[in-house]
Amino acid sequence: MSFGLARGRDLDVSGVGLVAADLPPMPDSMLEDPQSAWIDIRGWFANPEHRFELEIGSGKGAFLVQTAGEQTSTNFLGIEYAYEFYEYTADRIRRHGIRNVKVLNTDASAFVQFRVPSAIVDVLHLYFPDPWPKSRHHKRRMIQDSFMEQAHRIIKPGGELRIVTDHMDYWAWMEKHFDRWCAPDKKGVRFDREPFTKEHHAGKSGELVGSNFERKYRREGRPFNAAVLRKPSA
Repeated sequence: MSFGLARGRDLDVSGVGLVAADLPPMPDSMLEDPQSAWIDIRGWFANPEHRFELEIGSGKGAFLVQTAGEQTSTNFLGIEYAYEFYEYTADRIRRHGIRNVKVLNTDASAFVQFRVPSAIVDVLHLYFPDPWPKSRHHKRRMIQDSFMEQAHRIIKPGGELRIVTDHMDYWAWMEKHFDRWCAPDKKGVRFDREPFTKEHHAGKSGELVGSNFERKYRREGRPFNAAVLRKPSA
């Protein structure tokens, strides 16, 4: 499959891009000790003590280029499943000389579940995820209770899950999940829902996050829905 990216130019992901084969193998002990499979992702960066944010579905990298270029004291990991998008984005980050971004080509759901340690993510970004509109494909949607559980686990107390979509049916699906995950359970409130305000915006003036999908859908006149779910500090 070709996405028509960077035609006629060799792409160089050195120093930025990683693929699944670059990761340590899954240990035999992970079933009994899930933490044995965790990777301290923060150690991938020159300044591991900096804030750490993770974007699922980086696409062509517009959000990462804009935001990481402005927030140089924050480390960003972008996860992109489509290899050609991953390669394009990693090369783009390298060409811009942005030092605080890594791009990983892997399945984000499995990586979050098995590889990301608990309470290390300051902000988890999920912008314009694939809506998988057919009913038989809904099980492939990123927003599931299992994902919400893992998001809650990896986000720091006081950290955020930020979500934007243009797809109204998927938004209704998300709202049902938000209602469940913002209601108290036996352990207390799992997320507090907050409005997606200007302090959460990225990209150019008038944009929500400045991703390529947002810019495309704005030209098409599509409406957007957005939410912020904050993990309580205590």
